[in-house]
Amino acid sequence: MKIGHWTSGLRHRIQAWALRRSPASRSVTLTQKRIYILPTLSGMMFLLLLFLLLLLAINYQNNLAYAATFLLGGMFIVSILHTYSNLAGLRITAVSGHPCFAGEMAGFTLKLQRPEKRVYEQLDFSWQEGPPLMLDMTGDTQVQIELACHAPSRGWCQPGPLRIQTRYPFGLFRAWTWINTDLRALVYPRPLPGGDLPPVASGEGEGLEMRHEGSDDFSGLTRFEPGMSPRRVAWKVFARGQGMHASEYVAHHDRKLWLDWDGWPALNVEQRLSRLSYWVVRLAHTNQPYGLRLPGKVYPPATGDAQRQRLLQALALFRLPETQVEAER
Repeated sequence: MKIGHWTSGLRHRIQAWALRRSPASRSVTLTQKRIYILPTLSGMMFLLLLFLLLLLAINYQNNLAYAATFLLGGMFIVSILHTYSNLAGLRITAVSGHPCFAGEMAGFTLKLQRPEKRVYEQLDFSWQEGPPLMLDMTGDTQVQIELACHAPSRGWCQPGPLRIQTRYPFGLFRAWTWINTDLRALVYPRPLPGGDLPPVASGEGEGLEMRHEGSDDFSGLTRFEPGMSPRRVAWKVFARGQGMHASEYVAHHDRKLWLDWDGWPALNVEQRLSRLSYWVVRLAHTNQPYGLRLPGKVYPPATGDAQRQRLLQALALFRLPETQVEAER
């Protein structure tokens, strides 16, 4: 346990030192200054094998053993250059982060570019808290990838340094680099199903339209169906030879649907945000205008994807430290 803790601390200190040498940037080209390379465990075992072969050759003065030692030693040295060149020249551009809900995986888009005369194989990309992605760049000179990161809580998800590494071609060396892309993704509260949402009467702004007979507000025409009242027949349209149609009317009701912070007093702060998040997602699939009331902030009723994103963002950043809220501005 102590050895594991010591190696983990050493690894973090080396990473912090490497990141200090290279400031945060959205676009980076890998050069000698950014690439680090060391033998892998297989490489260390290979070196031990070379040493034993050399001792055998010296002890028995065996030319074949000398030849095998020098041949394998040359391959070992050449693999250093090949492993290094499998990263050198690659250009990485951080594009954007994509929002998600707490507990899901936040996605981050990266653009990779290679020189026309270079190919890259077995490239391994990963964040500190996320699954790795391995790919080859032997075809297109430019590709986009999406790299995932765990997003356990609402607010801003910052994936940390991006690690790119390779063990190509023989696995004897590992070349790697860390890049601080400064990317972030907004994490919405996890939806919590449940609760009732009664409509709230209000005289502010526009209301909902309810189609019915007997209103003085003309809405349009619809095809006449058997059973409809003859008084609804659009005789002028029928006289012009355009077929049998019925007039349709609407009545306006000054009623709006509000998502109110005080609607669930028994829930704590995070549970209320999750419940509100659930209703925002649910109402976003309807054409019904809805608004949001939070302590100190009111978002007027509206529809559409812009309203959904606006309200989910408000819930994600609710009562977070000012440094996180200012990041959005």
